[in-house]
Amino acid sequence: MTSNSRISARIAGIAESATLAVDAKAKALQAAGRPVIGFGAGEPDFPTPDYIVEAAVVACRDPRNHRYTPAAGLPELREAISAKTTRDSGYTIGAGQVLVTNGGKQAVYAAFATLLDPGDETLLPAPYWTTYPEAIRLAGGVPVEVLADDSQGYLVTVDQLEAARTPRTKVLLFCSPSNPTGAVYTPEQVREIGQWAAEHGLWVITDEIYEHLVYGGARFSSMPVEVPELADRCVIVNGVAKTYAMTGWRVGWLIGPADVVKAATNWQSHATSNVANVSQRAALAAVSGDLSAVARMREAFDRRRLTMVRMLSEIAGVSCPEPFGAFYCYPSVVGVLGKEIRGQRPTSSAELAGLILAEAEVAVVPGEAFGTPGYLRLSYALGDDDLVEGVSRIAKLLGEATP
Repeated sequence: MTSNSRISARIAGIAESATLAVDAKAKALQAAGRPVIGFGAGEPDFPTPDYIVEAAVVACRDPRNHRYTPAAGLPELREAISAKTTRDSGYTIGAGQVLVTNGGKQAVYAAFATLLDPGDETLLPAPYWTTYPEAIRLAGGVPVEVLADDSQGYLVTVDQLEAARTPRTKVLLFCSPSNPTGAVYTPEQVREIGQWAAEHGLWVITDEIYEHLVYGGARFSSMPVEVPELADRCVIVNGVAKTYAMTGWRVGWLIGPADVVKAATNWQSHATSNVANVSQRAALAAVSGDLSAVARMREAFDRRRLTMVRMLSEIAGVSCPEPFGAFYCYPSVVGVLGKEIRGQRPTSSAELAGLILAEAEVAVVPGEAFGTPGYLRLSYALGDDDLVEGVSRIAKLLGEATP
């Protein structure tokens, strides 16, 4: 039977990235002269470090970078990622276990596409990054949401995961530090979840993109390090975007067992071929260098984190658990919903986010984008003055709420 639809059902079913949409709307309003402050984008507000930019400038002039290179990535970059992984997480892998991708987002999709067959289920702790369920569905899989709300610090438990497991469960998606909540699992919690996954023969795709952005007493821990017996069924996705302020350079990677990496490389050889060589050379300089740049960013993010949590917690009807990783706050706004604010009664976080943009000229992402209505995500990866001004505008607006 021939479909009359112009767009395939597979693609038509995809929702636009809510975080990118909010960021684009904020930038469009700013370009039109509106004093909009954007808390939507998940990217550092710092420039890419000079030594990385200089490596790209040099690479532009080298004719070797004007040609195709191996689909899996420049051999020297794969070696450097292997060394960086050992240095930063204690996980020892070979270069043959690395696939360089067009950003961490492509690594996420490649992992799901390589592991999932139609109907396979993936356990997806919620709140989740907006791309995860779409990537699962695109790969033919079925996302099974497992809710961990603010009452449990957004940390899912083994009991919850076990309750959601079925004979069709093949993969657990794990993200710590978390986007959108900033939650960080302790090494003991990582170990418990990993051992449970290993016991039941599940695969784990673990997103480590925020590995260096942890605060207070929190500590990042890599699941295959905590649970070595899981290594042959574990895929890591990562990239240079957050650690080195390189979101626009589009270099990520997938780490996994050799057969998974080979299969994912075959797919990428048809999807995109190699990642842009100039970006790969920049990434090589980044992962081969020290971590002083991210240390400076982390100090600023930590300061902003504490400021944002304090200010949000002072707003009546808003509850903001302290995040210990990434650069997001994820407050509950349930206590504000249904109240009258400037003639309107927003009944969802999506409606409230629209009201905040219209009346306070502040862009935030509603919890609907992350599978948990009733919340807002605010990035604190922006200048201190803008952060204070933006949250102050929100506080003033919500302070007008009446029953």
